[in-house]
Amino acid sequence: MADSDDWAAALEGPPKKPMRRGTKIFLWVFAAVVAWFTLSNASWLAPDPAGKPKLIAHRGVHHLYDKRAAAGRDTCTARYIAPPRDATFENTPESMRRAVGLGANMVEVDVAPTKDGRMVLFHDWTLDCRTDGKGDTRDLTLAELKALDIGYGYTADGGRTFPLRGKGVGLMPTVEDGLAALPVHPILFNFKSKDPAEADRLFRILNAAGRDSAKIGDAFYGAERPVQRMRELLPRNWSFDLRREALACSKDYVTWGWTGIVPASCRNGVLAIPINYQWAYWGWPDRLIQRMDSVGARIIVFGPYESGKANEGLTTPQQLARVPASFNGYIWVEDIREIGPALRPRQK
Repeated sequence: MADSDDWAAALEGPPKKPMRRGTKIFLWVFAAVVAWFTLSNASWLAPDPAGKPKLIAHRGVHHLYDKRAAAGRDTCTARYIAPPRDATFENTPESMRRAVGLGANMVEVDVAPTKDGRMVLFHDWTLDCRTDGKGDTRDLTLAELKALDIGYGYTADGGRTFPLRGKGVGLMPTVEDGLAALPVHPILFNFKSKDPAEADRLFRILNAAGRDSAKIGDAFYGAERPVQRMRELLPRNWSFDLRREALACSKDYVTWGWTGIVPASCRNGVLAIPINYQWAYWGWPDRLIQRMDSVGARIIVFGPYESGKANEGLTTPQQLARVPASFNGYIWVEDIREIGPALRPRQK
Protein backbone atom coordinates (compact mmCIF):
# COMPACT_ATOMS: atom_id res chain seq x y z
CA MET A 1 0.00 0.00 0.00
CA ALA A 2 1.38 3.45 -0.98
CA ASP A 3 2.18 5.75 1.90
CA SER A 4 0.83 9.30 2.28
CA ASP A 5 3.93 10.90 0.69
CA ASP A 6 3.34 8.94 -2.50
CA TRP A 7 -0.29 10.12 -2.68
CA ALA A 8 0.77 13.76 -2.10
CA ALA A 9 3.35 13.56 -4.87
CA ALA A 10 0.81 12.10 -7.25
CA LEU A 11 -1.68 14.88 -6.54
CA GLU A 12 0.92 17.63 -7.02
CA GLY A 13 1.98 16.25 -10.37
CA PRO A 14 5.47 16.43 -11.80
CA PRO A 15 7.92 18.82 -10.13
CA LYS A 16 7.75 22.43 -11.40
CA LYS A 17 10.72 23.93 -13.16
CA PRO A 18 12.28 26.90 -11.36
CA MET A 19 11.83 30.30 -13.09
CA ARG A 20 14.84 31.13 -15.16
CA ARG A 21 17.08 33.93 -13.94
CA GLY A 22 16.64 35.91 -17.19
CA THR A 23 12.84 35.80 -16.89
CA LYS A 24 13.00 37.07 -13.32
CA ILE A 25 15.25 39.94 -14.30
CA PHE A 26 12.96 40.88 -17.20
CA LEU A 27 9.88 40.94 -14.95
CA TRP A 28 11.64 43.04 -12.34
CA VAL A 29 12.84 45.51 -14.95
CA PHE A 30 9.37 45.67 -16.54
CA ALA A 31 7.75 46.29 -13.15
CA ALA A 32 10.30 49.02 -12.39
CA VAL A 33 9.70 50.74 -15.74
CA VAL A 34 5.91 50.66 -15.27
CA ALA A 35 6.29 52.06 -11.75
CA TRP A 36 8.63 54.81 -12.97
CA PHE A 37 6.30 55.88 -15.79
CA THR A 38 3.32 55.79 -13.45
CA LEU A 39 4.98 57.92 -10.81
CA SER A 40 6.58 60.31 -13.31
CA ASN A 41 3.10 61.06 -14.70
CA ALA A 42 1.41 61.23 -11.32
CA SER A 43 -0.31 64.59 -10.99
CA TRP A 44 -0.44 64.38 -7.19
CA LEU A 45 3.37 64.29 -7.00
CA ALA A 46 3.78 67.49 -9.02
CA PRO A 47 4.05 70.98 -7.48
CA ASP A 48 0.77 72.82 -6.97
CA PRO A 49 0.18 75.17 -9.92
CA ALA A 50 0.20 78.87 -9.07
CA GLY A 51 -2.53 81.20 -10.28
CA LYS A 52 -6.11 80.86 -11.41
CA PRO A 53 -7.78 79.92 -14.71
CA LYS A 54 -8.29 82.65 -17.30
CA LEU A 55 -11.42 82.86 -19.44
CA ILE A 56 -11.29 83.65 -23.16
CA ALA A 57 -14.74 84.87 -24.24
CA HIS A 58 -15.09 83.68 -27.84
CA ARG A 59 -16.75 86.52 -29.82
CA GLY A 60 -17.54 88.25 -26.51
CA VAL A 61 -21.22 88.01 -25.65
CA HIS A 62 -22.98 86.55 -28.68
CA HIS A 63 -25.99 84.61 -29.88
CA LEU A 64 -25.38 80.90 -29.40
CA TYR A 65 -26.24 78.53 -32.23
CA ASP A 66 -26.61 74.80 -32.78
CA LYS A 67 -23.06 73.64 -33.48
CA ARG A 68 -24.12 70.30 -34.89
CA ALA A 69 -26.63 71.74 -37.34
CA ALA A 70 -24.17 74.43 -38.40
CA ALA A 71 -21.07 72.25 -38.52
CA GLY A 72 -20.11 73.01 -42.13
CA ARG A 73 -17.42 75.60 -42.74
CA ASP A 74 -19.62 77.77 -44.97
CA THR A 75 -22.90 77.19 -43.11
CA CYS A 76 -24.78 80.34 -42.14
CA THR A 77 -24.68 80.00 -38.35
CA ALA A 78 -27.11 82.89 -37.88
CA ARG A 79 -29.80 80.57 -39.22
CA TYR A 80 -29.40 78.22 -36.25
CA ILE A 81 -29.39 80.48 -33.21
CA ALA A 82 -31.21 79.76 -29.99
CA PRO A 83 -34.05 82.19 -29.19
CA PRO A 84 -32.17 85.46 -28.52
CA ARG A 85 -31.93 86.68 -24.95
CA ASP A 86 -31.14 90.24 -26.01
CA ALA A 87 -29.87 92.26 -28.96
CA THR A 88 -26.17 92.15 -28.10
CA PHE A 89 -24.20 91.22 -31.22
CA GLU A 90 -20.84 89.49 -31.34
CA ASN A 91 -17.72 91.52 -32.07
CA THR A 92 -19.29 94.81 -30.96
CA PRO A 93 -18.09 97.18 -28.23
CA GLU A 94 -21.16 96.38 -26.13
CA SER A 95 -20.45 92.66 -26.49
CA MET A 96 -16.82 93.14 -25.45
CA ARG A 97 -17.61 95.28 -22.41
CA ARG A 98 -20.33 92.89 -21.24
CA ALA A 99 -17.96 89.93 -21.55
CA VAL A 100 -15.41 91.61 -19.30
CA GLY A 101 -18.13 92.49 -16.81
CA LEU A 102 -19.10 88.82 -16.72
CA GLY A 103 -15.57 87.71 -15.92
CA ALA A 104 -13.69 87.38 -19.20
CA ASN A 105 -9.92 87.77 -18.82
CA MET A 106 -9.57 88.11 -22.58
CA VAL A 107 -12.13 88.82 -25.30
CA GLU A 108 -11.77 87.19 -28.73
CA VAL A 109 -12.76 89.22 -31.80
CA ASP A 110 -12.47 88.73 -35.57
CA VAL A 111 -10.79 91.29 -37.80
CA ALA A 112 -11.45 91.95 -41.49
CA PRO A 113 -10.00 94.62 -43.81
CA THR A 114 -12.20 96.99 -45.76
CA LYS A 115 -11.84 98.12 -49.37
CA ASP A 116 -10.67 101.57 -48.33
CA GLY A 117 -7.86 100.52 -45.98
CA ARG A 118 -9.73 100.35 -42.69
CA MET A 119 -10.43 97.30 -40.52
CA VAL A 120 -13.69 96.13 -38.94
CA LEU A 121 -14.65 93.58 -36.31
CA PHE A 122 -16.76 91.00 -38.16
CA HIS A 123 -16.65 87.22 -38.21
CA ASP A 124 -17.84 86.15 -41.67
CA TRP A 125 -15.88 86.32 -44.90
CA THR A 126 -19.09 87.32 -46.70
CA LEU A 127 -21.99 89.55 -45.73
CA ASP A 128 -24.85 87.40 -47.01
CA CYS A 129 -25.45 85.41 -43.81
CA ARG A 130 -25.81 87.97 -41.03
CA THR A 131 -26.45 91.24 -42.82
CA ASP A 132 -28.59 92.72 -45.56
CA GLY A 133 -25.48 93.15 -47.68
CA LYS A 134 -23.98 90.92 -50.39
CA GLY A 135 -20.50 89.80 -51.33
CA ASP A 136 -17.16 89.74 -49.52
CA THR A 137 -16.68 91.98 -46.53
CA ARG A 138 -13.32 93.03 -48.01
CA ASP A 139 -14.96 94.40 -51.16
CA LEU A 140 -16.91 97.14 -49.38
CA THR A 141 -15.79 100.45 -47.94
CA LEU A 142 -16.20 101.29 -44.28
CA ALA A 143 -19.10 103.61 -45.06
CA GLU A 144 -20.87 100.84 -46.96
CA LEU A 145 -20.33 98.37 -44.13
CA LYS A 146 -21.53 100.87 -41.54
CA ALA A 147 -24.83 101.21 -43.42
CA LEU A 148 -25.64 97.50 -43.04
CA ASP A 149 -27.86 95.79 -40.48
CA ILE A 150 -25.70 93.16 -38.75
CA GLY A 151 -28.79 91.58 -37.17
CA TYR A 152 -30.66 91.07 -40.43
CA GLY A 153 -30.09 87.35 -40.96
CA TYR A 154 -30.60 85.92 -37.47
CA THR A 155 -33.46 83.46 -37.04
CA ALA A 156 -34.32 80.88 -34.38
CA ASP A 157 -37.18 79.16 -36.19
CA GLY A 158 -35.83 78.22 -39.59
CA GLY A 159 -36.49 81.56 -41.24
CA ARG A 160 -40.10 82.09 -40.28
CA THR A 161 -39.20 85.12 -38.17
CA PHE A 162 -36.14 87.36 -37.86
CA PRO A 163 -36.34 88.90 -34.37
CA LEU A 164 -33.14 90.94 -34.62
CA ARG A 165 -33.76 92.70 -37.92
CA GLY A 166 -33.44 96.44 -37.67
CA LYS A 167 -31.59 96.23 -34.35
CA GLY A 168 -28.11 96.09 -35.81
CA VAL A 169 -28.16 98.96 -38.30
CA GLY A 170 -24.86 100.84 -38.24
CA LEU A 171 -23.37 98.60 -35.54
CA MET A 172 -20.50 96.96 -37.44
CA PRO A 173 -17.54 98.36 -35.48
CA THR A 174 -14.04 99.31 -36.52
CA VAL A 175 -11.01 97.93 -34.72
CA GLU A 176 -10.64 101.39 -33.20
CA ASP A 177 -14.13 101.06 -31.71
CA GLY A 178 -13.10 97.80 -30.07
CA LEU A 179 -9.91 99.32 -28.67
CA ALA A 180 -11.89 102.19 -27.19
CA ALA A 181 -14.27 99.71 -25.55
CA LEU A 182 -11.41 97.87 -23.80
CA PRO A 183 -8.58 100.40 -23.48
CA VAL A 184 -6.63 98.45 -20.83
CA HIS A 185 -8.05 94.93 -21.13
CA PRO A 186 -6.48 92.15 -23.26
CA ILE A 187 -8.06 91.38 -26.63
CA LEU A 188 -7.47 88.24 -28.67
CA PHE A 189 -7.51 89.18 -32.38
CA ASN A 190 -8.39 86.49 -34.92
CA PHE A 191 -7.14 86.82 -38.50
CA LYS A 192 -9.68 85.25 -40.85
CA SER A 193 -7.40 85.18 -43.90
CA LYS A 194 -3.91 83.90 -44.72
CA ASP A 195 -2.67 87.32 -45.81
CA PRO A 196 0.23 88.59 -43.65
CA ALA A 197 -0.52 92.13 -44.80
CA GLU A 198 -3.51 92.09 -42.44
CA ALA A 199 -1.09 91.77 -39.53
CA ASP A 200 0.70 94.91 -40.73
CA ARG A 201 -2.59 96.77 -41.06
CA LEU A 202 -3.71 95.78 -37.54
CA PHE A 203 -0.30 96.71 -36.13
CA ARG A 204 -0.56 100.19 -37.64
CA ILE A 205 -4.03 100.64 -36.11
CA LEU A 206 -2.75 99.60 -32.68
CA ASN A 207 0.14 102.04 -32.92
CA ALA A 208 -2.01 104.89 -34.18
CA ALA A 209 -4.35 104.36 -31.22
CA GLY A 210 -1.39 104.56 -28.84
CA ARG A 211 -2.15 101.07 -27.52
CA ASP A 212 0.68 99.34 -25.64
CA SER A 213 -0.28 95.81 -26.63
CA ALA A 214 2.76 94.26 -24.97
CA LYS A 215 1.90 95.79 -21.61
CA ILE A 216 -1.84 95.12 -21.88
CA GLY A 217 -1.32 91.52 -23.02
CA ASP A 218 -3.13 91.46 -26.35
CA ALA A 219 -2.86 88.19 -28.29
CA PHE A 220 -3.21 87.16 -31.94
CA TYR A 221 -4.12 83.93 -33.72
CA GLY A 222 -5.14 82.59 -37.09
CA ALA A 223 -3.33 81.18 -40.10
CA GLU A 224 0.42 80.63 -40.18
CA ARG A 225 1.54 83.65 -42.22
CA PRO A 226 -0.29 86.49 -40.40
CA VAL A 227 0.61 84.88 -37.06
CA GLN A 228 4.28 84.70 -38.01
CA ARG A 229 4.18 88.34 -39.12
CA MET A 230 2.60 89.36 -35.82
CA ARG A 231 5.41 87.59 -33.99
CA GLU A 232 7.89 89.73 -35.88
CA LEU A 233 5.98 92.94 -35.15
CA LEU A 234 5.14 92.21 -31.50
CA PRO A 235 7.60 89.53 -30.31
CA ARG A 236 6.62 89.95 -26.64
CA ASN A 237 2.97 89.15 -27.30
CA TRP A 238 1.23 85.79 -27.54
CA SER A 239 0.64 84.79 -31.17
CA PHE A 240 -0.41 81.30 -32.17
CA ASP A 241 -1.79 79.14 -34.96
CA LEU A 242 -4.61 77.21 -33.32
CA ARG A 243 -5.27 74.82 -36.21
CA ARG A 244 -1.71 73.85 -37.06
CA GLU A 245 0.53 74.46 -34.05
CA ALA A 246 -1.90 73.57 -31.27
CA LEU A 247 -3.07 70.46 -33.09
CA ALA A 248 0.51 69.29 -33.60
CA CYS A 249 1.42 69.85 -29.95
CA SER A 250 -1.68 68.05 -28.72
CA LYS A 251 -1.20 65.03 -30.98
CA ASP A 252 2.50 64.74 -30.19
CA TYR A 253 1.97 65.04 -26.45
CA VAL A 254 -0.78 62.41 -26.36
CA THR A 255 1.59 60.09 -28.29
CA TRP A 256 4.82 60.74 -26.38
CA GLY A 257 3.89 62.44 -23.13
CA TRP A 258 4.05 59.16 -21.21
CA THR A 259 7.84 59.32 -21.48
CA GLY A 260 7.98 62.62 -19.63
CA ILE A 261 9.57 64.26 -22.67
CA VAL A 262 7.81 67.40 -23.93
CA PRO A 263 7.60 67.30 -27.76
CA ALA A 264 9.42 70.00 -29.68
CA SER A 265 6.08 71.04 -31.24
CA CYS A 266 4.93 72.24 -27.80
CA ARG A 267 7.83 74.57 -27.08
CA ASN A 268 6.51 78.13 -26.79
CA GLY A 269 3.30 76.76 -28.27
CA VAL A 270 -0.25 75.87 -27.32
CA LEU A 271 -1.71 72.63 -26.01
CA ALA A 272 -5.45 72.24 -26.71
CA ILE A 273 -7.46 69.93 -24.45
CA PRO A 274 -11.14 69.05 -25.02
CA ILE A 275 -12.80 68.49 -21.66
CA ASN A 276 -14.05 65.04 -22.70
CA TYR A 277 -10.50 63.90 -23.53
CA GLN A 278 -8.66 65.12 -20.44
CA TRP A 279 -7.89 61.50 -19.56
CA ALA A 280 -5.71 61.14 -22.67
CA TYR A 281 -3.19 63.82 -21.60
CA TRP A 282 -0.38 62.37 -19.53
CA GLY A 283 0.11 63.90 -16.10
CA TRP A 284 -3.09 65.91 -16.21
CA PRO A 285 -3.48 68.35 -14.63
CA ASP A 286 -0.58 69.31 -12.33
CA ARG A 287 2.29 67.33 -13.87
CA LEU A 288 1.22 68.42 -17.35
CA ILE A 289 1.03 72.05 -16.27
CA GLN A 290 4.55 71.79 -14.86
CA ARG A 291 5.86 70.35 -18.12
CA MET A 292 4.23 72.98 -20.30
CA ASP A 293 5.48 75.76 -18.03
CA SER A 294 9.02 74.43 -18.44
CA VAL A 295 8.91 75.00 -22.22
CA GLY A 296 6.88 78.22 -22.27
CA ALA A 297 3.72 76.58 -23.62
CA ARG A 298 0.17 77.64 -22.79
CA ILE A 299 -2.77 75.29 -22.21
CA ILE A 300 -6.30 75.98 -23.44
CA VAL A 301 -9.22 73.82 -22.34
CA PHE A 302 -12.06 73.63 -24.85
CA GLY A 303 -15.58 72.25 -24.77
CA PRO A 304 -16.24 68.61 -25.67
CA TYR A 305 -14.97 67.36 -28.99
CA GLU A 306 -17.58 65.44 -30.98
CA SER A 307 -17.31 64.09 -34.50
CA GLY A 308 -19.53 65.98 -36.92
CA LYS A 309 -19.83 68.98 -34.64
CA ALA A 310 -17.96 72.26 -34.83
CA ASN A 311 -15.45 72.82 -32.04
CA GLU A 312 -16.59 75.18 -29.34
CA GLY A 313 -15.83 76.53 -25.92
CA LEU A 314 -17.55 75.79 -22.64
CA THR A 315 -21.24 76.62 -22.46
CA THR A 316 -22.49 75.28 -19.11
CA PRO A 317 -21.45 75.30 -15.43
CA GLN A 318 -21.58 71.49 -15.57
CA GLN A 319 -18.80 71.52 -18.15
CA LEU A 320 -16.80 73.96 -16.04
CA ALA A 321 -17.11 71.61 -13.06
CA ARG A 322 -15.15 69.01 -15.05
CA VAL A 323 -12.10 71.28 -15.24
CA PRO A 324 -9.75 70.45 -12.33
CA ALA A 325 -9.68 73.02 -9.54
CA SER A 326 -5.89 73.35 -9.81
CA PHE A 327 -5.93 74.30 -13.49
CA ASN A 328 -4.41 77.75 -14.05
CA GLY A 329 -4.37 78.01 -17.84
CA TYR A 330 -6.91 79.32 -20.32
CA ILE A 331 -10.52 78.20 -20.77
CA TRP A 332 -12.16 78.85 -24.14
CA VAL A 333 -15.69 80.03 -23.39
CA GLU A 334 -18.65 80.04 -25.74
CA ASP A 335 -21.24 81.32 -23.26
CA ILE A 336 -19.58 83.82 -20.93
CA ARG A 337 -23.00 84.60 -19.46
CA GLU A 338 -22.99 81.15 -17.84
CA ILE A 339 -19.32 80.36 -17.33
CA GLY A 340 -18.13 83.72 -15.94
CA PRO A 341 -20.44 83.81 -12.91
CA ALA A 342 -19.98 80.06 -12.33
CA LEU A 343 -16.19 80.43 -12.06
CA ARG A 344 -16.20 83.26 -9.53
CA PRO A 345 -16.84 81.11 -6.42
CA ARG A 346 -13.89 78.88 -7.41
CA GLN A 347 -11.54 81.87 -7.66
CA LYS A 348 -12.12 83.12 -4.10
